Amino acid sequence: MARGILTVVEIAILTTLIIATRCANYQDVFVAGNVYFVDSDCYARMTRVQLVRAKPGLIIRHHAFENFPQGTTPHTTAPLDYLILGLSLLLNPFTAHSIDMAGAFISPLLALLGGWFLWWWSRRMKFRYRWVMLILYAISPILVHGTQLGRPDHQSLVIVLVTLGICAEWSLQMKAADMAAFLEVNSWAAVSGAAWGFAIWVSAYEPLVLFFVVTATTVLVNRRALFARVRRTTWIVLAAVIALGLLVERRLPSLAIVQSNVVFKKWAGTIGELAQVLPTNLVWLRWCGYLILIAPFLIWMCVRNRNGGRKTPVFVLVLLAATYGLTIWQARWGYFFVLIFALALPALLAPIKSGVAVWIAFVLSIFPILHDWDEKFWPNEAQFASHMERRIESVQIRDLALSLRSADVHPFLAPWWVSPSIAYWSGQPGIAGSSHESLNGIEDSARFFISEDFQRAREILQKDKVAWVFAYDSDRVAQNSAAILNEALPANPLCRVLDRRPSQAPRFLNFSAQNPTCKLYRVSVER
Repeated sequence: MARGILTVVEIAILTTLIIATRCANYQDVFVAGNVYFVDSDCYARMTRVQLVRAKPGLIIRHHAFENFPQGTTPHTTAPLDYLILGLSLLLNPFTAHSIDMAGAFISPLLALLGGWFLWWWSRRMKFRYRWVMLILYAISPILVHGTQLGRPDHQSLVIVLVTLGICAEWSLQMKAADMAAFLEVNSWAAVSGAAWGFAIWVSAYEPLVLFFVVTATTVLVNRRALFARVRRTTWIVLAAVIALGLLVERRLPSLAIVQSNVVFKKWAGTIGELAQVLPTNLVWLRWCGYLILIAPFLIWMCVRNRNGGRKTPVFVLVLLAATYGLTIWQARWGYFFVLIFALALPALLAPIKSGVAVWIAFVLSIFPILHDWDEKFWPNEAQFASHMERRIESVQIRDLALSLRSADVHPFLAPWWVSPSIAYWSGQPGIAGSSHESLNGIEDSARFFISEDFQRAREILQKDKVAWVFAYDSDRVAQNSAAILNEALPANPLCRVLDRRPSQAPRFLNFSAQNPTCKLYRVSVER
């Protein structure tokens, strides 16, 4: 009885922590009765969900709604599209905005499922300090960002699948020599193959690299492990899932993530996930707490004392080192570094016999994380004003975008970072987009907005068959466009004219509507 009550209390605490942190941004997501997603890419994902809901069974291999008229061949795949669609069908009886609500809640629900699994798995592993892992998983800002409310991004699904893959591999290596546990070993082998297979299907980038590191490390430690009997199930399930993915998608994954042209490099500099995170950056403390400072010492203790406490598999330590280096290169790897750091902590702390000392050290170590949450829950005046401004802007951009709804195709040109949301709300294709596949459209929009030559701007509109132009904050648009093109900012760019002096707009742009955030112009260019 007491054990059952303890189980309920533990699950309730973990659930509360995960939901409270993932949904802390609810005021930015639910505004004036509507749902607003946190990133531009999220709107592109939700446009895909709209398309598959209109035509169930559709597998989207081309985006006509961005980088118009060429469109893009995206790296996004079907699993998350249909997960969101499935959740929306469950929500249909409760809301008229089931797609938006499903998109808003899919990532927190995935994080919750991942947390419940970790609770169950760590209990089976009998980790003494398993709650250190669970708490860090629940409150680390970088993990929360990857799975937060209003962020229907593939990273949330990949994080959960990688968690399953690493934990299954850990259990598999621990049980591999136990012939009496053949059924359990076979089950973990199947889970490992399925988790890595689906993760690679969802994104053939981070999961593929992580799986390669796990496999290479395992082979280096034991050359026979690759084709051992216990591995057969893993390879069969993995091959089956990847074959299914290739059959469904009918295309090879795109690996063209890095490009060498100037526009890509300048555009990448505006994307937070592609930024470097130097070892001296204090964000490491906000992600992991002060424990990251003593992690090398804990790893040294673990390697030195291989027979004491719970062994940490070599592949986990290698993954930890590899993802640390990759995070220094690109911040997007931070999700996986912190995840692996959290998974490794109970085993790394196991040699320390004093539980009181461990928990005092852990509580003190998370002060930087708690400080981060203090700023989010109780923002200062400047932060609060910034949040309010973004909410108002989102509502007003949506209002103008809705006026473009039509059964006919009327492409629009807008700053690249707001194009996906306008495309989602209006149902019209945008010239620009927020992905690296939309660089041609991003370049066209940037050249249009900073052009001082009206004839050149007109030619861009003609080439891209633009019907509508959105004028937005001219200072931000001008600076961003000039930076992306690596050109000097002109004295009187077109974006400034359209934003501040509509009466002086070129004759081929007819002022149509406005609100405090943006203005809308109808294009009358001769085709």
